[in-house]
Amino acid sequence: MGDTGMDADVVIAGAGPTGLMLACELRLAGVDVMVVERLAERTGESRAGGMHSRTLEVLDQRGVLDRFLAIGELQSVGHFSGLWLDFDESESRHSRPLMILQSAIERLLEEWATELGVRVRRSSELTGIHQDEAGVTVELGTAEAAPATLRARYLVGCDGGRSTVRKLSGIGFPGTPATMTALIGDVELPDLTEEYIWARRVPGGDFSVIAFEPGWYRVITSDYSHVADRDEPPTFEQLRESLIKLAGTDYGMRNPKWVSRFGDAARQAAQYRDGRVLLAGDAAHIHFPAGGQGLNMGVQDAVNLGWKLASVVRGQAPESLLDSYHAERHPVAERVLHNTRAQAALARPGVDTDALRDVFGSLIVFDDVNRHLRGMLTALDIRYPLDGDHPLTGRRVPDADLKTPDGATRVYELLNAARPVLLDLRGSAELAAAAAGWADRVDLVEARSEDDRWPVPAVGEIPAPAALLIRPDGHVAWAAAAGGTPDISALRTALTTWFGPVRQG
Repeated sequence: MGDTGMDADVVIAGAGPTGLMLACELRLAGVDVMVVERLAERTGESRAGGMHSRTLEVLDQRGVLDRFLAIGELQSVGHFSGLWLDFDESESRHSRPLMILQSAIERLLEEWATELGVRVRRSSELTGIHQDEAGVTVELGTAEAAPATLRARYLVGCDGGRSTVRKLSGIGFPGTPATMTALIGDVELPDLTEEYIWARRVPGGDFSVIAFEPGWYRVITSDYSHVADRDEPPTFEQLRESLIKLAGTDYGMRNPKWVSRFGDAARQAAQYRDGRVLLAGDAAHIHFPAGGQGLNMGVQDAVNLGWKLASVVRGQAPESLLDSYHAERHPVAERVLHNTRAQAALARPGVDTDALRDVFGSLIVFDDVNRHLRGMLTALDIRYPLDGDHPLTGRRVPDADLKTPDGATRVYELLNAARPVLLDLRGSAELAAAAAGWADRVDLVEARSEDDRWPVPAVGEIPAPAALLIRPDGHVAWAAAAGGTPDISALRTALTTWFGPVRQG
């Protein structure tokens, strides 16, 4: 447990992929964390159905990716509003998207969280938040017991698009309302004559039928003729009627596992932090689920926030470090809202949109266009606004093959412990001396790159650097170019900025 009088260092509201990933990140850093979840158990619903390259990379960075690869199925292509995109294997070890149901993702993350000692408290609905200078008091209403309170130093809302944490904190959620209605459900379709129907466009909208599991089909219908009441529970009959309207048949639809609804509303929290309360995942941003970016962005929010929050909780970095979470992740979500609005516009029915899709589709075949679009969808092209002129500064580090005195390894294997790494690829005693004051927080690794050039998405190949300071989220905080003289002053500044002041004594 953390400070005296605290039930946890951090309370996380929501046991979805974002909340569970954040909990694991905090536990890897030694922070005591409790996840509170309104539901008594996982629902089994799986709105999301895959993970893109950058999410696969961050799981690889933590050494748990094999668990997900063992269950999911790698895909050869992706899409932008139903228009096919190719992927470049030179950009990442995990260039292809992984088809895996959200229910399976949540199960694997919860198993990992349990291994790490995360406490998950279910049937606990958050009903109140009170901040003060020392922490946050969280009020919980439970179905089986009297109301309870928890005391923590920080609270993170990972509780979805209708986030109670966001609402109780008074954080604005500006954006645009829904203009259409989509229904989604997993059902049996005994009369289906095709195994796969992808975004088939018809006058009133479009529909898809995807086989995720043997005997079960994911049915998605998009109807642009009306906007449903968001508080009205969706039903199996509505899904059946919608499919008949668009496809002319229900393919014998029966035995639904679950049914849900979504739209093209696009909103983003005005701020990701209010004092000791922070937001991540759908609590911070919602959008049309085009290109499968939502779950991925939430997991990446968690990986950006986790190590920063842990450093502040441990007293190693000032509280101002948390402001960089909003500064880095808010623009990322803003861009996703922008590209999903574009994808929603490309999906609308009508001859004008048909013409636009034809022209857009003819452009996608050009390598530069394909590269630009897949960079957005995979998040491999993200560059945070960090100081430094090196092309890697602010970008995610490539997973280069390395040779160390202890044998062969990869860059991502160095990040399994979720600690910062100062990677010295030229054997500089000056680097070791400069970083000595941060030895309790930063791992110094001497190695040699197996390759003279490293591929960088959206940039191309660059000479292998002489040295890198890599944050726990895999983004480069400082870099020294090959053949140049390392800027030790800039290294010290980066160490202080991201990992706190030098250790005294």
